[in-house]
Amino acid sequence: MFAERVETRAPTPFVENGRAVSLEVVIFRPLSPGPHPAVVFHHGSTGDGSDPSSFRRTYVSESVARFFAERGFATIFPQRRGRGQSDGVYDEGFTADRSRYSCDRSLALAGFERALQDVDVAVQWVAARADVDAARLLSAGVSRGGALAVAHAGLRREAFRGVVNFVGGWLGEGCADAGIVNRTALLAGAGFPSPMLWLYGQADSFYSVTHTRAHFEAFLDAGGQGRYFAYQRAAGLDGHFVSNDPHLWQADLEAYLGALPR
Repeated sequence: MFAERVETRAPTPFVENGRAVSLEVVIFRPLSPGPHPAVVFHHGSTGDGSDPSSFRRTYVSESVARFFAERGFATIFPQRRGRGQSDGVYDEGFTADRSRYSCDRSLALAGFERALQDVDVAVQWVAARADVDAARLLSAGVSRGGALAVAHAGLRREAFRGVVNFVGGWLGEGCADAGIVNRTALLAGAGFPSPMLWLYGQADSFYSVTHTRAHFEAFLDAGGQGRYFAYQRAAGLDGHFVSNDPHLWQADLEAYLGALPR
């Protein structure tokens, strides 16, 4: 056992249909005494959003949690409204009939802003925990969660020591508005005062390296700081799931952690 798994709930100020909304949270807490530095790790979407049964799957990444636990960090996985066992409606930019995620920029960005509200509430709850060293928080996430981690660090600049973005974006390139939506989301973090780490995969079924590297260059042009890496997984594997392969990114992530202010 590399960490203690804790399943709990975070209260929120949200009320839906007259009922208070709380969020499911899964914590992987190191076995050493705390309080611990912590990584708040935000989940992604569910493919194209056409399978409602997938909304109720609780997301954790044991690969990520193990990496951080071995370095003394707790890893905290909040599930946003309507995801996993969280209360509320999952509403992060659907078509009018809710058959799939919308490619329309106005609907997609409204969903992004709603998700960002959940992230903000979850991070405030994490920072208030007695087992967390709130002065040593990292903002992190995968896919849509990576974009949220970047943007939230721009919103709450003093809350985090660093940001780790795994394959971040909001809309896949099959959507005509993907470029403007993803750039809007990712450039929201350009005001963060410290370097970020952006980790992507070759042969990503949602975001090509050309697409994401262009957003990273725009992020730098807007005043952002950081490094971008694109890794090649084994033949036939989707680069969008590069977070499952620590051997590819652990040296770069360890170097990033080592350079953070203590």
